[in-house]
Amino acid sequence: MKAANNNNLCPICDKNAASSKHHPFCSPRCADVDLGRWLKGSYVIPGEKADVPETEPDETY
Repeated sequence: MKAANNNNLCPICDKNAASSKHHPFCSPRCADVDLGRWLKGSYVIPGEKADVPETEPDETY
């Protein structure tokens, strides 16, 4: 991930996105690239994995 040096630059391709209706992205394509990265889990917060207790499935309908 790139450092945020300029709020007017697209975080995907570094083009000027100041006047874009897709701000902070310059185009729908860059917005879709970012969404794809989120959905694939490419953006993560570094740290230790959290302990999540296993739960029984609730079978009451």
